[in-house]
Amino acid sequence: MSQYDEGHTFAGWIGTAVATVGCSVLGAGICVTSASLLVGGFAVTVASVLVTWVLHLTGWGKPSGIRPRDQWGMRVRDLSAREGHPDCWGCRLAGRGRRTAEAPGVVVRASGGAVPGREAAAVGARGEA
Repeated sequence: MSQYDEGHTFAGWIGTAVATVGCSVLGAGICVTSASLLVGGFAVTVASVLVTWVLHLTGWGKPSGIRPRDQWGMRVRDLSAREGHPDCWGCRLAGRGRRTAEAPGVVVRASGGAVPGREAAAVGARGEA
């Protein structure tokens, strides 16, 4: 048995269930050559992505990696979802993400350009404006 819950979440199970229904309708549309079933199945499949994303952002999805044993249950909400999970592209798309590490020795300018080989310094840290 593994030492952590391997990501079994409410968001994952609901998203998988909705995607299964969407793929089933899509498959039925292919078998009976029905354009309305094809469009409906595709719409439900796309909706599964959105449903999973919304549930993840509301705390029913969990960050990757090992979590404490008391957070293994599917019914346990992730309270850190409001701030965003490190390196989670779904949280970043919602404007919540944060990066865990910056590249060493690179200064990022306000204009977006980077100067390699210089140590990063906070604006105003040494009395500079």
